[in-house]
Amino acid sequence: MRRWPVLAFVAWAALLFWAALGLFARGFLLTRLELPQRSACRPGPPPWPGPGPAPPPAAASAPGGCWLPRRFARAVLVLIDALRFDFARWEPEAAAAAGPGPGRPFANRLPTLRRLLAARPRQARLYRFRADPPTTTLQRLKGLATGSLPTFVDAGSNFASHAVREDNLLRQLADNGKRVVFMGDDTWDGLFPEAFSQSYFFPSFNVKDLHTVDEGILQHLYPTVDGGEWELLIAHFLGVDHCGHKHGPDHPEMAKKLSQMDAMLRSLVDHLANDTLLLVAGDHGMTSTGDHGGESEDEVNAALFVYSKAPLFQDLPPQEPETVPQVNLVPTLALLLGVPIPYSNIGEVMADLFAVEGDAASSVLAQLAAYSVNAWQVNRFLHSYSLAAQDLSEEKLLRLQDQFSAIMEEYKQFLAQAGPPALPELQRLRSRFSRYLREARAVCAESWARFHPACMVAGCALLASSCLLCWVASQVASAWGFSYRHLLLYPLLWGVAGAALLGLAHLWGWAGVDFILLASWAAAASQCGFFWHCWARRSWRPRSTGPRSSSGAAGLRQRLWARAGPALPLSLLCVRCGAMLSDSFVMAEAQVVAFLLVSLVLLLVLRLHWEGRLEDSPFSWQLLGLLGGILACVRLSGLFRQCREETPHCRSSPVLAPLSSLQDPQTKNFYYMLCLAVLVGLAWGVRCWLRHYGNLNSPSPPVLFVRWGFPLLAICIGGYWAITSGAEEALVQAHPWVQLALVAFPQSVFVLVIAGLLLVLWDPVTVFVKDSREAAATGGPILLPSSQEELQQVIPQLYRRMQESLKSRLGETKAGSRATVAAYGLGSVYSAALLIPLALLGFLFMVLHTERLSLAFLLLFLEAFAWLWVHSWAGALASQADPFTVPWEALIGWALAAAQFFYATGHQPVFPAIHWNAAFVGFQQGHGANLIPALLVGANTFASHILFAAGCPLLLLWPFVCEMAGCQSRTPKSETDDGEEQLMEMRLREAPDKFSLALLQLGLKYLSVLGVQMLACVLAAMILRRHLMVWKVFAPKFVFETLGFVVSSIFLLLGIGLVMRVDCAVSLWFKQVILAQPR
Repeated sequence: MRRWPVLAFVAWAALLFWAALGLFARGFLLTRLELPQRSACRPGPPPWPGPGPAPPPAAASAPGGCWLPRRFARAVLVLIDALRFDFARWEPEAAAAAGPGPGRPFANRLPTLRRLLAARPRQARLYRFRADPPTTTLQRLKGLATGSLPTFVDAGSNFASHAVREDNLLRQLADNGKRVVFMGDDTWDGLFPEAFSQSYFFPSFNVKDLHTVDEGILQHLYPTVDGGEWELLIAHFLGVDHCGHKHGPDHPEMAKKLSQMDAMLRSLVDHLANDTLLLVAGDHGMTSTGDHGGESEDEVNAALFVYSKAPLFQDLPPQEPETVPQVNLVPTLALLLGVPIPYSNIGEVMADLFAVEGDAASSVLAQLAAYSVNAWQVNRFLHSYSLAAQDLSEEKLLRLQDQFSAIMEEYKQFLAQAGPPALPELQRLRSRFSRYLREARAVCAESWARFHPACMVAGCALLASSCLLCWVASQVASAWGFSYRHLLLYPLLWGVAGAALLGLAHLWGWAGVDFILLASWAAAASQCGFFWHCWARRSWRPRSTGPRSSSGAAGLRQRLWARAGPALPLSLLCVRCGAMLSDSFVMAEAQVVAFLLVSLVLLLVLRLHWEGRLEDSPFSWQLLGLLGGILACVRLSGLFRQCREETPHCRSSPVLAPLSSLQDPQTKNFYYMLCLAVLVGLAWGVRCWLRHYGNLNSPSPPVLFVRWGFPLLAICIGGYWAITSGAEEALVQAHPWVQLALVAFPQSVFVLVIAGLLLVLWDPVTVFVKDSREAAATGGPILLPSSQEELQQVIPQLYRRMQESLKSRLGETKAGSRATVAAYGLGSVYSAALLIPLALLGFLFMVLHTERLSLAFLLLFLEAFAWLWVHSWAGALASQADPFTVPWEALIGWALAAAQFFYATGHQPVFPAIHWNAAFVGFQQGHGANLIPALLVGANTFASHILFAAGCPLLLLWPFVCEMAGCQSRTPKSETDDGEEQLMEMRLREAPDKFSLALLQLGLKYLSVLGVQMLACVLAAMILRRHLMVWKVFAPKFVFETLGFVVSSIFLLLGIGLVMRVDCAVSLWFKQVILAQPR
């Protein structure tokens, strides 16, 4: 059996898809160009040369500041993560009801803000602080520091932050001698290294920890404020955000956390000096489930509270709070503190904060001075960016430039007038400044969503050709004379040559090259080599060993279904692909995939009925029973789905919540016992299967691990669930041994799973051979093979000898004689070696999910095994000509089931639906690096992809496992009644070349099914890139589909590699048996 060429071919095909996806992502998920320029106090802006950027009318430096006189000596920015606007707004209805309203524990929990707003209306103001999506913490912090807009691709690095290279407010403060003190979320340390004169960082990634960061800040906040050795103090509290992730906003813990924040603010106000500005802000909001990352109203509407002990506002606050974009905070705070506005800022100053005492005209003139500086800075940035990136609309830039020139000219005329200008004219000019800044921001936001069509089209073409290559190669693999040299080695050499040519062009300066472009070029060249050699060797034809002719109505029906059979499952696959072009279908994909899977199963059974295969068949009722089982699993899996934020009428399943959220002890105990039954059922089911096929008798380490390790895994997971299902307050105040158990139980599960997987890799042969003192009574001695080819011929003879000896043993046992040879588990040795790792992964995924989602994993295993039996019996009833070929409907159903249970395990292809809690299972104190949490969260998110991809070889192996008495027979009964037992999986070893080609064909077919779905997703993202829901629906869908494809292809390779490892171990085992036989 050729092992390494098969793995190399499948790996090469997967790399082709990866290169195509990388090329498309390069054109679709663009990052904004970051300019290296910085604003500076001195030297001042140059004289206005004409068409270029104009200097502000204000001097290059001003008393107490750079571009304008500073208004405050110090500022305190209290950033309460996820402070939604309605958390800060006073609700009169709840106050009239003498407390928070029913179901709204967060209402009116910040009375200090309300007291200051009522008592000092000209010194305090509440704003609706609107965030730009994506509403992840990293992107919001970048926007709050630079005054610019984040891009979508930055969302993927939310927990792997990189230093901000753009000009930002913290850098301007440091460059101008201002001291910045920070305390709180350690994300700032990665974004702004060495930007703080003093800092107190606390770990932020553990969303289950509500108190560590907040209590650490409170220890240092008041002494630092009283010390006065700072100009800007930033305190980033995380308790409210973590409480939302852990409990949601409608939970008593949220009321406690907001009350703690109110007490902090009440004390902080007493410590402020008269020349200090207080800003209390939220970086984003949260959904009704406590998540964020999208662009729903609850996520983008944060709160901003501004307060000063000195008079700050000229007018009284409006009835409805004003909405302020978050980027507006950067230019406002920069000018108030007397430092230059960061170079890349596109925000607009908050004019209310620049009003001065006196008449209205004086206040408007002060506001116009701030607006003029702001407009000049934005115009300078647009000019520089258009020269560097050239992706801004030239027409819109010209219109903005004309608008800016006209506004500045009018402003100069006002300043040159002898008398004071009229107030209405000043207000009109102020409106024109504001309109210019908002239009400039809109132009940037639109332009930074521009794509690279060439990369996108090339990526789609490469992806489509990869799908075609997998299909062609799978057809070639079913023919005789498959040449790895011509269809793998030579194309790889073509790819290396293509990459070398592009590399030389880059060295000679003819073309700019990066890694993605180089990989895509090599992939395209290798594909050209494959298709060229495939065309040159077009002598292959798929073998056809079935009947060539039939007569009568039955023959006509068979011919019709032979042609239309593969078209029906492929048409269902096309329906799913076409549905990706609709945002409504993408949002309802959980129901769509379940419907398509049920339709596929029904079509399979109806086809057998149409062909007359179910008539007088002993397996018809069993097949219908399995059909009912699959339908029941699909229906029950709908109880575990999470709703998207775009479907407000939908309610997420309460089963997704942890057991700790249940208040009724009886209900909690009932679900806990049910979850324990799932653990016991999984361990017991694997043992029963191994016992049924004889593998449990083996003394091999994997079998011993199944006997003793599986119960230990169930005990550890059950113990962990018993602790986590307790009351949250009880856990906080628990004894040290309870906290130790929270770490020890899941880490023990991790160690046991890893140990079990290593044991399977070390000794995967789960076969038990029992010999007596006498030699076998049937047949002569088997000669010792001298080569691998002779060994492949000897193995089936030896297996038949064992079967004959076993039959002799059974016959002699009835007469009281003793047996000579007994072999157990050899006919299912491949499947057993796959089932044990799949069960281990199932235990791992259960501990990474909430307790009741273990029921969803039970449905996953039941549906997968039912589908395997349906696939096996359907193939037997249809008299499939080639048992080494897995039909398309089996692979399509397998892929649909993987997608179905992605949703049935509480996931959605959106960032707020990611189960971040999985990163802290077994790591209550957090992580020192990002690798382990990324692996844990990835395993939680793509659990179904991993299980179905790793178990894909079972589609090839299971029909052979079913070749035993009482299950099915691929040969006429007359042939099996004369004494020969079914070989089961040893039939695969009778033709090792066919076995290797069957594995190759299986892997390529599954990759092509996944690749076609990926191609549809890519086409939808490209075609609908200007759609209103592109960043809300199609872009996240593309990201999740891409990651799912990468994970699936990796574990498909691991599954095929494990089968080949078993094959290698079986060959060695047979050699040992041959050497041990008597001569």
